[in-house]
Amino acid sequence: MEALDAAIEGGARFVGFVTYSKSPRFLRPEKLKALAERARGRVETVLVTVNADDAHLVAATDAARPDWIQLHGTETLRRAAEVRLFARRGIIKAVGVARREDLETIKPFEAVADMFLFDAQAPAGGQPGGNALAFDWRLLAGAEVARPWLLAGGLTPGNVKEAIRTSGADLVDVSSGVETSPGVKDPHLIAQFLAAAEV
Repeated sequence: MEALDAAIEGGARFVGFVTYSKSPRFLRPEKLKALAERARGRVETVLVTVNADDAHLVAATDAARPDWIQLHGTETLRRAAEVRLFARRGIIKAVGVARREDLETIKPFEAVADMFLFDAQAPAGGQPGGNALAFDWRLLAGAEVARPWLLAGGLTPGNVKEAIRTSGADLVDVSSGVETSPGVKDPHLIAQFLAAAEV
């Protein structure tokens, strides 16, 4: 709760709740519901999912009533359109980036995604996100993206200002960069990150 309050008080536009069971940031339904209720009306909420089936989405959206659903897996265009029905405001499609050509993979999703999140590509055998890995932010500079987008991957209070300047990002996403250990958010780091992101 303290980390959530720090994010809201620091001026975050969004807060994310991870429902992927293999993540160290996974929230059980009762914790998800409590956090979502505390956030409701104060900040936009994002349900972070990975290849979630309908049963998972029904349970998670019932608990959280999220504004947005983030797709951080290998969801197809058709699946993205199906998931969009569960979100009150829309979906955010995460895209792994290692080279400029990876940005072309978003084109088909522009018809159903409301926002994109550009993250470092996951390492072999690693988690789909939250790996504290950055990619070359210059790949995004001047990129033509038809939807609003967020920069993610290896961002910290110490590098977010440079990341924004280099990539041209209007929105940024952080997770591991404000943690003291996997899944343990530090309210002070959150406040520092948000202050640094106000460029």
